[in-house]
Amino acid sequence: MKKRFTEEQIINILKEQEAGSPIKEIIRRHGIAEQTFYRWKSKFGGMEVSDARRLRELESENTKLKKLLAETMLDNAALKDVVSRKW
Repeated sequence: MKKRFTEEQIINILKEQEAGSPIKEIIRRHGIAEQTFYRWKSKFGGMEVSDARRLRELESENTKLKKLLAETMLDNAALKDVVSRKW
């Protein structure tokens, strides 16, 4: 799924609302759904651009670590299966 807006653009849109622009005007101008705006607000509300970049890095690192853990657990289970067999 291709994202239409980067984290930086999303944060700038949210800052428009914080500056006092009405939400209806913002969503019309940027062509987004109201639900999308509120989802962005819950995820990125109060963040700066550097915070969003750091969040993206942490999410990608977390994904890699989860994959490594799953592989390690699978290897561990396979080794236990081999050791538990009687020769």
